[in-house]
Amino acid sequence: MTRTAYQYEFRAGTDLRDVEDTLLLALLAAEGVFGEARVRLDSAYRIDQEARTATVDASTAVGQIVNGIFAAFALREFGRDGFTARRPRAEVLR
Repeated sequence: MTRTAYQYEFRAGTDLRDVEDTLLLALLAAEGVFGEARVRLDSAYRIDQEARTATVDASTAVGQIVNGIFAAFALREFGRDGFTARRPRAEVLR
């Protein structure tokens, strides 16, 4: 299934476990808005250790909020030069 997504690529030396922890915190924050069940049903992400990327599904309202929160948290934690973000043309999350 093709979806709207955002892909974040982190610089060498960044521990991807910290990236995933930050993403999990964004999911928790979204639960405050949408509730746990809706976040579990309407959000998805993928961490690719080799590529040093985190991809967030933004095809739902929940995913858009998770993505925005994650981007804000990542800027604070990893800095403006700590990662790049892009919107892939056609991202597939499985």
